[in-house]
Amino acid sequence: MNSQFVIETQNLTKKYGKFTAVDGLNMQIAEGEVFGFLGPNGAGKTTTILMLMGFCEPSSGQVRVIGYDPAREPIKVKKVVGYMPEKIGFYDDLTARENLEYTGRLNGLSGKLLTERINGLLDDVGLKDKSGQLVGKFSHGMKQRLGIADVMMKEPKIAIFDEPTSGIDPEGTYQVLNLIKNMASRKVTAVISSHQLHQVQKICTQVGIFSKGKMVASGPVDKLGREALRKGKFNIILPIAQLTDKVRDEIMKIPGFVAIEIADNSTVVTADDNISKQLEEVVLKATGLKLQMKVEEFELEEVYMKYFEES
Repeated sequence: MNSQFVIETQNLTKKYGKFTAVDGLNMQIAEGEVFGFLGPNGAGKTTTILMLMGFCEPSSGQVRVIGYDPAREPIKVKKVVGYMPEKIGFYDDLTARENLEYTGRLNGLSGKLLTERINGLLDDVGLKDKSGQLVGKFSHGMKQRLGIADVMMKEPKIAIFDEPTSGIDPEGTYQVLNLIKNMASRKVTAVISSHQLHQVQKICTQVGIFSKGKMVASGPVDKLGREALRKGKFNIILPIAQLTDKVRDEIMKIPGFVAIEIADNSTVVTADDNISKQLEEVVLKATGLKLQMKVEEFELEEVYMKYFEES
């Protein structure tokens, strides 16, 4: 196992009788990533999370979380990992502050440190003015934001969220996603299990696509898109449809060049690598124009469906 990763699994497998919930999972997540677990119900996402947290033991394989084995060192893992389930539970007859005080004391906090941390987190999640309100009167979105504050009470190195935006209105969704995205500034690694592909694409630096207990693909969305939809090639779009023969000849000399075509009043250059800078230099030298090159981007939904077709 490699110590540079905060989460790492090798051939991680979980079986329930003859049913294999997680099948030979190999995964590496670095510090500060926002990693999205994607896949339908029954694909293995929740079982993987349970093994990362030490809530269930693997049938075989290895898993390390901040260097700890969750199955044998669950207390050490829980000290550095925060978890927010889809159906988060609070004491409805306690205020937001009282709920966080309870969590803080469970994690060994007290006195001035406890008060300052609660004040800071309530401010971060936009609930400072609601701190004295009973949680039973909170909207679902407010409870989700309080849930993020609850997770951060222990100042975890890893925060895991199961469907964090489920059932929240657009404004609440925006707030929750921003809170999770900003965790990287605190060097907190975030893992999100979600069905909301558009939302995941907005904030995740990496995604893992689960199908039938296996992770069939993982990496940045653009990389997965190129592999699944463009056979690993880059499409670079130039905002100009007319190129002289001389410019075309110079472009074709760039190492890695594959093809060139006109589409929608633009020129699309296909290459083995991202040759945007070389293209800019060629066009600037030949025409004096400094054009903004755009590398083709991919929608996560399209990438997701392609991998499911293949699996």
